[in-house]
Amino acid sequence: MTRFTLPLAAFATLLLTGTAFAAPAVVASTKPVHSLVSAVMGDVGAPALIVKGAASPHTYSLRPSDAAALEAADIVFWTGHGMELFLAEALETLSTNAHVVELAEAPGIALLPIREGGAFEAHMHEGEDPHDGDHEDDGHDDADEHGHGEHEGDDHEGHDHAEGNGDMHFWLDPENARLMVAHIAQTLSAADPDNAAAYAANAEAEAARLDALSAELTATLAPVADKPFIVFHDAYQYFENRFGLMVAGTVTVSPEAMPGAARIDELRSRVDELGATCVFAEPNFEPAIVRTIVEGTTAQAGTLDPEGSALTEGADLYHALLRSLADGLVECLG
Repeated sequence: MTRFTLPLAAFATLLLTGTAFAAPAVVASTKPVHSLVSAVMGDVGAPALIVKGAASPHTYSLRPSDAAALEAADIVFWTGHGMELFLAEALETLSTNAHVVELAEAPGIALLPIREGGAFEAHMHEGEDPHDGDHEDDGHDDADEHGHGEHEGDDHEGHDHAEGNGDMHFWLDPENARLMVAHIAQTLSAADPDNAAAYAANAEAEAARLDALSAELTATLAPVADKPFIVFHDAYQYFENRFGLMVAGTVTVSPEAMPGAARIDELRSRVDELGATCVFAEPNFEPAIVRTIVEGTTAQAGTLDPEGSALTEGADLYHALLRSLADGLVECLG
């Protein structure tokens, strides 16, 4: 009888510690996606992240370690065609055995149209300035260069973030995040039924946290909801719509290069014309560019970050990201 004691004890220990069932190999594209996937996986496993640190999904280039993670993945979660353009071809060639999930296609998510015309200047990729006559090819101009294959969500084939087919910053609405969490949990449970109960419980807990976050931010932003502002990158309309904010419009500026004198005068006139209290750039913009544009106007300069470039990756990043947006708006508009 004693020969069975050790195996039975070991088996019981595995059950008690929750390590009896191995999690699938999961990869997430960006920090916001990675945060929501991490929340659903919980203690079951840890997803790998592709776009780390302060890197931008608009300009990212895959590293060998990223390629290895994609090749070994069982499941890949990404925002979708039109955002992480660098991933489209890689998913075709490297993640041939993975279930690729385009979260823009999660049930219930409706993409808003990209705003252009009137107070909203045409969208521009990093490295471009439509007013300086220098249109360098940044690799994002032709969606036909990227194969879209047979992965989930292929009805978005050919979509490009610059073509006006849909605003891909949908994660900035916490209600959309709830839909993403539900879809992530369903996907993980189908691939890993042994851990389905854990995924479901984690998703339920995260949905409750997102509800609380939404209520918190509604109260935080209420005092500045009627104050107009301008952004350099029109990434925030899901956030604006959820919390009733008043964006006045956008100005299109290269984040790296100082505009010429004529363009600066044009931008200053536009800031005054739109009556903005604040003008918000993103962390990748040179501070001198922002200061130069608001100089001589009544607007203040602020910074918003839609991707959490300065935040630590993990399950709490999504909540920190939305709080940082709210804090940045209140600090400048209040």
